[in-house]
Amino acid sequence: MGAVRSQPPEADARASAEADARASVETVFRMESPRIIAGVTRVVRDVGIAEELAQDALVAALEQWPREGVPDNPGAWLMAIARRRAVDLVRRRENYARKLAEIGRDLSETAPPEEPSDPEDIDDDLLRLVFTTCHPVLSAEARTALTLRLLGGLTTPEIARAFLVPEATVAQRIVRAKRTLATKNIAFEVPYGPDREARLGSVLDVIYLIFNEGYAATAGDDWLRPSLCEDALRLARLLSALMPKEPEVHGLAALLEFQASRTAARTGPRGEPVLLRDQNRSRWNRMLIARGIKALGRADATAAGAPGPYVLQAAIAACHAHAYSYDETDWPAIATLYALLAARAPSPVVELNRAVAVSMAEGPGPALEIVDALTDEPALHDYHLLPSVRGDLLARLGRTTQARAEFERAAALTRNERERELLLDRARQCGQ
Repeated sequence: MGAVRSQPPEADARASAEADARASVETVFRMESPRIIAGVTRVVRDVGIAEELAQDALVAALEQWPREGVPDNPGAWLMAIARRRAVDLVRRRENYARKLAEIGRDLSETAPPEEPSDPEDIDDDLLRLVFTTCHPVLSAEARTALTLRLLGGLTTPEIARAFLVPEATVAQRIVRAKRTLATKNIAFEVPYGPDREARLGSVLDVIYLIFNEGYAATAGDDWLRPSLCEDALRLARLLSALMPKEPEVHGLAALLEFQASRTAARTGPRGEPVLLRDQNRSRWNRMLIARGIKALGRADATAAGAPGPYVLQAAIAACHAHAYSYDETDWPAIATLYALLAARAPSPVVELNRAVAVSMAEGPGPALEIVDALTDEPALHDYHLLPSVRGDLLARLGRTTQARAEFERAAALTRNERERELLLDRARQCGQ
């Protein structure tokens, strides 16, 4: 038998370089796709077409970067390709001549038309994209799903996990939402006056869900997705500047500042999750905590009635931020705030969080009663945090065999590898 011939070193190096380039394409596109879609939407005025053109730019990068190398500014390269194809598409449309007459200049040589010169206007395409995809012509579920897809770059399975609904349902919502925006000719803008107020609730929900996906990723190998947290936090700050008299806007900004302050302490040396009680609070970002306190103060100063859901959640986060150790946390105050939140915005997830606070304020017994009452909730049927919380309560009550089974069930339900490892480790500890 002849010896097996290996590839020459230069071939191995070339294959490795191409693999690195492909990985770079995927990473850059994941980070830049929301901005590309938003920028292209200004040209084509159709979010569905803009997403397709962004995908075209991705294909072009996959073809060229492995051969020619990754450009110095890969995000700008992708944007240029997508915008060029957008202009080509507009040229091919039957009404291109009419558009040229209206605009009075060649789209390929000039920037998109300027927005109205309103003193409150913020020139941010991502913010425009949020408000456009949160238009009242869409259902609340469709608004959130579409914006998470386009702005957050989340996949259909990730959105389904965030919504606790089947993937097919989310896919249908996204397709129908893009079709509706196109057929209704919805303007790509940050609206003013009553129109802005009508969309605000959905916009806040979308930003919050994007942040949560970055803060605790539903799937994959990483516990955190910092780019999503950064985009959500930036949007919350922009929205706070845009709507200074809205307490819930400031409440959301405060909540995200407080949550983001813990990021450095939420993972260990190998990227493994670190639970709140085990976090080194000296690693919490005091500047972000200070920003959160100021934003919460603005929410209180602008409030005219009972606090809304985001203000209440920010107040809960503030209780954690003020505690210098886990044992010093004001759990009775947090349990009270969760009770107010459950009355203001009732949901099974809020009730599950209330149970955690009750367990710390009153003990695991009363909390277990709350959790057991949630076991038949359809929305929590495949929600891994339900058995995770129940396992923790059972372990604290000394019912280790039952606790181990709950942690194993939670590990089977989660799609995040880091979280699965943590839950399986907790299950093993119950067997010792």
